Amino acid sequence: QVQLVESGGGLVQAGGSLRLSCAASGIIFSINSMGWYRQAPGKQRELVAAITSGGSINYADAVKGRFTISRDNAKKTVYLQMNSLKPEDTAVYYCRGWTVGTEYWGQGTQVTVSS
Repeated sequence: QVQLVESGGGLVQAGGSLRLSCAASGIIFSINSMGWYRQAPGKQRELVAAITSGGSINYADAVKGRFTISRDNAKKTVYLQMNSLKPEDTAVYYCRGWTVGTEYWGQGTQVTVSS
């Protein structure tokens, strides 16, 4: 059974930092691309950052220079380090894993940034 379990969300003041983790099980983690998405109330889910199995990375313009995605294949975990958080970063953050023909989503973790 495939599971992606996010952790690390919470309430933080503007300018603060959080580190999200997504632990995977039931998949061959190393061959999957992994990504973080977010969905704010009333808005569509959007890509925040993604990292391929080969280590190529891309970020949404809104988070470039503030967020860092990384992966540890031995631990089957992908991370999102979020610095200089802004109130507009408030959202539910979801982990996604995918390879050809398949994709998986976590249940989400709430990030709330107060002004």
